[in-house]
Amino acid sequence: MGDAIDLSGDGGVLKEIVRRAKPDAVSPSDDLPVVDVHYEGILAEDGHVFDTTREDNLVFSFELGSGSVIRSWDIALKTMKVGEVAKITCKPEYAYGSGGSPPDIPPNATLIFEVELVACRPRKGASVGSVSEDRARLEDLKKQREMAAAAKEDDKKKREEAKAAAAARIQAKLDAKKGQGKGKVISYHTSHFMISFVRDYKLHHWMITNLNMDEVDMPAL
Repeated sequence: MGDAIDLSGDGGVLKEIVRRAKPDAVSPSDDLPVVDVHYEGILAEDGHVFDTTREDNLVFSFELGSGSVIRSWDIALKTMKVGEVAKITCKPEYAYGSGGSPPDIPPNATLIFEVELVACRPRKGASVGSVSEDRARLEDLKKQREMAAAAKEDDKKKREEAKAAAAARIQAKLDAKKGQGKGKVISYHTSHFMISFVRDYKLHHWMITNLNMDEVDMPAL
């Protein structure tokens, strides 16, 4: 919607407004330090989304200035209004630095966040503990989603195996029926081969079978 604003003064935290808030919307302050946000975190290098609250629709809550988030968030969220959506680009020194945050964020990674400020409220009723609980619930929901996906894949595999087994049983029955004679069989052995005369009442023909199981039709009797 507009040019990026250099919030840190050194290019370390850039903010671009994606959607403006209403003119009378409030901003975080000393009286309203606790914020609720939706966000999507992206690695600038390859566009990989490493974290999001959108899938579970659970806002992330924290207190500005408490040290519970990366520096760029403390800097950027103070400039936002409720209802605003902003794209925040963070250099490593304002994010996770040279250590990164394994396994999702590599060392010295520049990050891009699309953040929506959903609400800001007083400190009363909020604490660092409640923020941790919100984050824990988000992680729990992610694990549940992963477990559900794994269970779904396992069920699919079992269904495919069951279908294959059923098909094999049906084929075995067909092969068994194909090998059964419907008439009378008279057999005798010679030193080189066995001859079986088969009288088929439906087809009315004779078959002679050698040791290689080759079939040759004989004229009908």
